[in-house]
Amino acid sequence: MLNTAIIAPQNEISDSITKNWTEQAIECYKLNGNCSLCSIKQGHYSFACQMPRVVEALKLLNGEPKIDD
Repeated sequence: MLNTAIIAPQNEISDSITKNWTEQAIECYKLNGNCSLCSIKQGHYSFACQMPRVVEALKLLNGEPKIDD
């Protein structure tokens, strides 16, 4: 008998990723979560990006990012 496991999608965001605004999080913030313009999306990675959720958590926990344009 083959031992198999079902992997459920992760619903929680790691505390470590919501401590500070990263360059990628700021990019997502600037794009207003528009994944079609994101550099990660253009890299054709094989995972579902959670960055829009991370950005919302960062805004709640840390406020809006400081952006120098």
